[in-house]
Amino acid sequence: MRFSKVHARRSIVCSASIHGTRGLAQRRAALVEQRGQQRGQQDGQQRGAAIISALLVVALSAILVSGMLWRQQVQVRRIENQRLLAQAQWVSRGALDWTRLILRSEGDTSAGITYLGGVWGVPIAKTRLSDFLGQIGEVRAQQGAATYLSGSIEDAQARFNLRNLVASPAPGVMQLDMEQIGAYQRLLVSLGVNSQLAKNTAVQVRASLAQSATRFQTVTSTSGTTSTTPPIQGGAMGGGFTDKPGIEDSEDSAAHAPLQMTSVDSLLDIPGYTPEMVARLRPFVTVLPTVSAVNMNTASAEVIAAVVPGMSLSSAQAFVARRQTVFFHNVADVQLALRGAGVQSVSIDPNELDVNTNYFFIHGRVQHERAEVDRTTLVYRDALTHTTRVVRVQDQL
Repeated sequence: MRFSKVHARRSIVCSASIHGTRGLAQRRAALVEQRGQQRGQQDGQQRGAAIISALLVVALSAILVSGMLWRQQVQVRRIENQRLLAQAQWVSRGALDWTRLILRSEGDTSAGITYLGGVWGVPIAKTRLSDFLGQIGEVRAQQGAATYLSGSIEDAQARFNLRNLVASPAPGVMQLDMEQIGAYQRLLVSLGVNSQLAKNTAVQVRASLAQSATRFQTVTSTSGTTSTTPPIQGGAMGGGFTDKPGIEDSEDSAAHAPLQMTSVDSLLDIPGYTPEMVARLRPFVTVLPTVSAVNMNTASAEVIAAVVPGMSLSSAQAFVARRQTVFFHNVADVQLALRGAGVQSVSIDPNELDVNTNYFFIHGRVQHERAEVDRTTLVYRDALTHTTRVVRVQDQL
């Protein structure tokens, strides 16, 4: 009996200890599991942060690389455009040389006469460059397949030359030509422009010619001081040169002196002219470096009516219509035709009329893939030396 009680007590103690041990183990296991879960969550958070950081680094690297590639592509594109533009300019230069050759050959075959029926008066439509090369350029025909040429030659002396408004009867002397001012007034009236602008234009031309060569000059006095010289008529050179070239913001009249007129757009510097007026005058007016006569074989009816006193616009139009059948060989033929049109011979100045031309406008356009060059060149043809030279070049923007 006593043994059984002791055994039962030991059994209870053993079971209690076993249960206690199991509970302790369970608690430890739960604690370990909890710590493992916490460590797993921390590891997961760390792995997520690492993944996000890696994605950010990759995205930043992609942005930097794409920016570098884009800038490189832009630079390559810019270099390619510069190359195409340079090639188009060289093609335009070659076309200009070819056109000058046409003018020289035209001057040799029909010396002393320039009329609209000449080879120079035939415009060139938009044509592929490889078509000009022919069999010579068959090997490189593919290189010129994307290059197109077009252009025309215009008689510059078919327009009214604003340089004629100022005459130089003697070296160093420049004065207004009243006959040419009257002709320009008649042209302005026929075009619906205020005729009072003719004299203002002549004054501007004279001032620009006087200041163009003397605006930076100074004269040395006997006391050794330098002072700005007054305008020397005729552009005559004299004195030294100032150490302050250019235009300054001061009250000096030389700072406001007009530049020499080189194109019709220079009329906008004269008060009273508007862009609409200049656009209306552009087909009939030009500015050449020297005084020139009007070519009666190529001039329009408006210009002829302006330069010939007493001739109406309708008579000039009939004169131009008769000129299409036969051109004039000399100034005597022109005077005879004008007398037939009812113009008195005493009013005709033979020095202002001519049948030949020295100045030509060459209008050319070159399209080379994406590059385009639209250029107008003033060319002078010397009848004595049978040569041509470029006076000025203007690119159309």
